[in-house]
This record gives sequence, C-alpha cells and structure tokens, in this order.
Amino acid sequence: MATAETTGGAGANIELMQGTLDLLVLRTLTWGPMHGYAVARQIRERSREVILVEEGALYPALHRMERRGWIKAEWGLSENNRRAKYYELTVSGREQLRRELVTWTRYTEAVARVLAPA
Repeated sequence: MATAETTGGAGANIELMQGTLDLLVLRTLTWGPMHGYAVARQIRERSREVILVEEGALYPALHRMERRGWIKAEWGLSENNRRAKYYELTVSGREQLRRELVTWTRYTEAVARVLAPA
C-alpha cells in the first residue's frame, strides 16, 4: 500500500484509501508516458511532498493496471541512459480515470458534508 507521510509534527504515515493509488497513477500518466520512478516523483512533487509512493506499492499497481488494459508499457531509455519501462494510458485507462474521478468526487463531497459543522 502506498503511504502519505505527513509533513507536520507527528510525522506519522497514513495509508492511502483503497483505489487511490490507481487514481493518482492514471491521472499522472495523462501528462505523458513515464517510467515508474518518474510517476512516483510526480506524485510526490505535485502533492508537495505529502504523498510518498513506495516501490512495493507502485510496481504491483502498474502491473495490475497493465493486465487490466488501462496502461501499456514499452521499454526505453531513461534520462540517465538506463533501460526503463515507460507506462502510457490507453483509451480504456482514460475511461477508467473518468469513472474513478466521478467516484472520488462523490466520496470527497460526502466526507466533507459529514465533517462540516452542523
């Protein structure tokens, strides 16, 4: 499971909700093909260092999404001339991202309603 490390005082780790990693990876790949390390780096940077995706969670998620046909992979050379597997969204992956965004929006709106002062 991916963890989001808080940047505040406690420094405790928070596990991401089931399915959130898939949503983050699919969204990240809308910016173009990337190798796994770049995906994790983009998520970390765009979350302002709050969400740190561990390799042990990322690569099984990438392989699962590839098996489901949401992403495809191709070998290439990384920025530092190393062989790396580059992942890219498929049409099916874009459709899945749209479905997951609808679900995520409904979920976060519902949580916000519960947390709001009465």
